[in-house]
Amino acid sequence: MLYMPVVKLFYADNRLDDFDLFLLHALYSAVIFIVEIPSGYLADIWDRKISIQLGLFMGLAGFALYSLTYGFWGFLAAEIALGIGQAFVSGSDTALLYDSLLTQKKTHRYLKLEGQITGAGNVAEALAGIAVTVLAFSAVRNYYYLQSMITLAGLIASFFLVEPVIHQNTDKPGMRSILEIVRNTLWRNKILSRYVLFSAVIGFSSLSMAWFAQIFIYETNVPHRYFGIIWTILNAMVALGSFSAHALQKKAGIRTSLLFLLIVMSGGYFIASQTISIYGIAFLLLFYFARGTAHPILKDRINAYTGSEVRATVFSVRSLLIRIMFAALGPLMGIFTREWSLSWALVLAGSLIAVPGVVLLVMLASNHKE
Repeated sequence: MLYMPVVKLFYADNRLDDFDLFLLHALYSAVIFIVEIPSGYLADIWDRKISIQLGLFMGLAGFALYSLTYGFWGFLAAEIALGIGQAFVSGSDTALLYDSLLTQKKTHRYLKLEGQITGAGNVAEALAGIAVTVLAFSAVRNYYYLQSMITLAGLIASFFLVEPVIHQNTDKPGMRSILEIVRNTLWRNKILSRYVLFSAVIGFSSLSMAWFAQIFIYETNVPHRYFGIIWTILNAMVALGSFSAHALQKKAGIRTSLLFLLIVMSGGYFIASQTISIYGIAFLLLFYFARGTAHPILKDRINAYTGSEVRATVFSVRSLLIRIMFAALGPLMGIFTREWSLSWALVLAGSLIAVPGVVLLVMLASNHKE
């Protein structure tokens, strides 16, 4: 994710404003909305490894388009390719890990390993912030050239993945089977549906803050040469949270852990709305720590109530919900940012997370069987 610390600068260099940033990423989410569940279902009945390879190929195409185009329409083509790529990777990677452990009868290690994987990814993104500072390219576009090379390395690495034994294969491929899985995920299996919905709300919070943080840092008037350093610190906090996820849940318990996630990942928006300054970046640190713990903890909960034959599809449903929320609400948050202020946009986002989050947390507490 070498490009992340400079996204706002790159858009500004190409005469795109904050609304364009939110609009393009809302359209990216709309693409995922279209492709997400079919791609997850294909991974379940087909091959998770091939799905990941296809996703990384489209990711490479997306970053190549970003590197070679200028302005809204070229960036839109890039986001379409990246959206398709994300949809094919999403769910397949989690299913590949969990079913590999299931084959070895080591699923108890999933939360710790997922935390380590997430943490390693964020360490890499933190190093990207250092790279941005050290390289200090005069042309921001150079970071996108390097991002294309990094994605190519990921594509090459995907050929070394090993597809685990699928314990139960679906015997009724087709749209009816897809709809049956979605119905079971969001309605029939009460605990699973509430975990998926709560995870989607928290995922929306995490995704939205990734883009708000860009604008937040930009509006604090921090010198551009420090963008990479700030991004490094924030992602180091995500990595710390990810590495700590297993210990946090073990010590605090699942209910307290979920409450912690909701309080920080909704309340963080309200605090940030009142502290748009260099000092306000300190408040982002706790949010980013919670963001790191959320990913492995919630994935572990969903895996516990999901069968191997539908695992990638279920996680695609979760991702789909996140993208629906961002596709619908991203432009609205962009309008609030442009027409009113960043503060009001942050308050809006915090409210959109807090209300459904509280409802779902109460529902989970009422019928939790653990």
